[in-house]
Amino acid sequence: MSLPDAAFPAARPRRLRATPAWRRLVAETRVHPAQLVLPMFIAESVSEPVPISSMPGVVQHTTDSLKAELHRAAEAGIGGVMLFGVPEQKDAQGSGATDPDGILNVATRIAAAEVGDALVVQTDLCLDEFTDHGHCGVLDAEGRVDNDATLERYRDMGLAQAEAGSALLGLSGMMDGQVAAVREALDTAGRSDVALLGYAAKYASPFYGPFREAVQSSLQGDRRTYQLDAANRREGLREVALDVAEGADIVMVKPAMSYLDVLADAAAVSPVPVWAYQVSGEYAMVEAAAANGWIDRERTIDETITSIVRAGADAVLTYWAVEAAERWSRS
Repeated sequence: MSLPDAAFPAARPRRLRATPAWRRLVAETRVHPAQLVLPMFIAESVSEPVPISSMPGVVQHTTDSLKAELHRAAEAGIGGVMLFGVPEQKDAQGSGATDPDGILNVATRIAAAEVGDALVVQTDLCLDEFTDHGHCGVLDAEGRVDNDATLERYRDMGLAQAEAGSALLGLSGMMDGQVAAVREALDTAGRSDVALLGYAAKYASPFYGPFREAVQSSLQGDRRTYQLDAANRREGLREVALDVAEGADIVMVKPAMSYLDVLADAAAVSPVPVWAYQVSGEYAMVEAAAANGWIDRERTIDETITSIVRAGADAVLTYWAVEAAERWSRS
């Protein structure tokens, strides 16, 4: 039974906003460091961290700088790290993705050994960083992404990442049937312990622009034949349902801030955790505006992360994960 609100002057909602202590006490949404996941880039054959110009403060790590940042992340109390490899060589099949000595698998072994007990080590399961054409799958004779042939590569990639020590595979390629294919491969190999994060509602978005610099993407054209169209809300929910049915342990909405409606829809019905990725373009916009003195940087970071959790995200992938966690611990 709902009760009508009292009318002014009896109703004075400002009473509960009067002081910082009041605002803390009645906050409806609280974000904890354990809800944050830090995406990290690790580059092959670099001797020192390489700054990413479109993402101030973010770098391509060496394997040595990766170790230091992993321990910083663990000490900050965040929930996990998502690793992306930046290989020196690429080919049409994305061979480096399944090479045990490829940069992503090497970085995964390092992360699992260094912080595997403190953080959930996660890996991006997609071919785009490894292919010379930059697409998330292999191409057919007509130059189109071949969905089913790509699933075979994903199966092999999943097994390689599991063997390297990844606890959670981030299936971000948006191929039909990808969750079921990788789940079957893992289970058949006796790796039912490895969890799957289905990038279920991943939209074709210009907000990925800086990320493509971060992974030195070779993409020409776009990914609209496999990523969702920005106009479609119901389709996002359909993709979530399909991934859950195929065995996803967690589902993802990406990007986050432009798709809070899709995120709220997913959170309302999903029987598994729902995460969201605050992507590179969202990060870059805030950093650029703050650098020009147009916005309060720290307040804006906190507001954006809070808005994503308020919409229903159980966890947020954000490049501010460690910074925010460290700052919150001091406040």
